[in-house]
Amino acid sequence: MLVLVVYDIPDDKRRTKLSNFLEGYGRRVQFSVFECFLSLEEMRQLFEKSKKLVKPSEDNVRFYWISEEAVSRVLTIGSEEPAAPPKYYVI
Repeated sequence: MLVLVVYDIPDDKRRTKLSNFLEGYGRRVQFSVFECFLSLEEMRQLFEKSKKLVKPSEDNVRFYWISEEAVSRVLTIGSEEPAAPPKYYVI
């Protein structure tokens, strides 16, 4: 499933920590937007770990779970369509 993580964090340090953390889960598609293809358990872990990196009274982080059917209907201009990373890499 595709998880779209969108955030608005005014503090540079917290914003950098969250963005660096999210790079381990998915692909940055805009400055404050990540696309992550995750299982249900991975989504739960991502959400719980992210809560520890932000300050809810000041920060805004949103997680949108997007069904496979909805992902196939995404339209883009100026970037690649959302695509899950390969399951295996051949070296």
